[in-house]
Amino acid sequence: MSLARLQVTEFRCLQSVELDLDPHFTLIHGPNASGKTSVLEGIYVLGRGRSFRTRRLEHLIRLGAERFVVFGQVETPHRRVPMGVEGARTGVRAQIDGDRPSSLAELALQLPVQIIDPEVHRLIEEGPSRRRRFLDWGVFHVEQSFVGHWQRYQQVLKQRNAAIKGRQHRDLVAVWDSDLVRSGELLNSARARYVAALSPHATAIGRNLLGLELSLSYRSGWAKDQELAEALQQSWHHDLEAGATQVGPHRAELAIRLGGVGVKDRISRGQQKLLAAALLVAQIKLFPEGSPVQPTLLLDDPAAELDEERLSGLIAEVSTQSVQLVVTTLHGEFSAFGTPGRRFRMVGGKAEESY
Repeated sequence: MSLARLQVTEFRCLQSVELDLDPHFTLIHGPNASGKTSVLEGIYVLGRGRSFRTRRLEHLIRLGAERFVVFGQVETPHRRVPMGVEGARTGVRAQIDGDRPSSLAELALQLPVQIIDPEVHRLIEEGPSRRRRFLDWGVFHVEQSFVGHWQRYQQVLKQRNAAIKGRQHRDLVAVWDSDLVRSGELLNSARARYVAALSPHATAIGRNLLGLELSLSYRSGWAKDQELAEALQQSWHHDLEAGATQVGPHRAELAIRLGGVGVKDRISRGQQKLLAAALLVAQIKLFPEGSPVQPTLLLDDPAAELDEERLSGLIAEVSTQSVQLVVTTLHGEFSAFGTPGRRFRMVGGKAEESY
C-alpha cells in the first residue's frame, strides 16, 4: 500500500492543495517559500498525527483559519482506504476508513512515514526522548503488540507520578509498581531486540556513508545488573526529591558511537546529518518483508544539505529500498532517483502538475 492521493486544506501557507502521488517516486519542485516543505509536513501529519517542525498545533493552521484538514487515500490491493487528520487549537482528531482510531498511533499502520530533512541532525544532537521516539516507531512496525505495552506503561507511569507528586505514602505509590514492572519489562525487551536487529544494517550503511564504524547499544533506563522492581525500590528517595519516577524505560537511551567515540557534541553538523540519515534508512531496511504497507520516505531538498559524494551515497542506499519516495527540490529535475512518476510545481502555496 502507498499514499495515492493527498488533500491539504488551511495548512501552513496552503489554502487548498490536491496531489495524486506516484507509488514509487513523486518530485515536488519550486522556489523557496512556495509550500514544498508544507506538503511534506502534511503527509507526515497524516501518518503521525503530529508535525516534524513544531510542537505547537496552532502554527500548522493557516493564518485566519480555524482549523486545518489533511486527507489522504491509501491504495490497497482491493480499494483505497480514506484517512484524515483535523487540527484545531483545541486538539487533533483523526479518522481511518470512517472510524475514529483509539490512538493516533494507528495512523502509522496505514501510512508509515519517515523524513530526512535539513533538521535531521536533531536525532543525534538532541536528548534521549527523540531517539526513544525513533526506536518506538520502528519497534511498533516490527512487533505490533508493542503499542499495547507502550500505552499501558505510559498510563501506569502517569498514575505513579501523580501519587509521588501528591506525596502519598510509599505503600500507596507501590500499588502501581507491579503493573509498571510488567509493562516496562515487555517494552524494554522489545526495544532491545529491535536495536540488536537494527545494528548490522546501521553499521553497514554508516560505513558506506561516513567511512567509519557505527555501533548502537540500548540502555534500559536503570542499572543493567538490576531488575526493574529492585531499581524502583532503590530509587524511592530520588523519586520523592524529583517528584517523578526516575528509573524505567521512559529514561532509556539509544547510545551511538562512531569510530569508537560517542557522537554527541563530538562530530560535525554534516556528520550528524549523515549519521541520522543512515539510521533512518537502516530502520526502513528493517521494515517487515511482505508487509501490506510500504514506508513513505520524505526527502526535503536533499541536494541543499549534502555534498555530491555524500548525496550519491545516500541515494544509493535509498534506491535499494521498497519505499514510496516524495522528494522536494528547487529545480524540476532530480535525475539521481530516476524519472519521477509524478512531478508537481509549487508556486505561492499552490500545486500544478508539470511534465
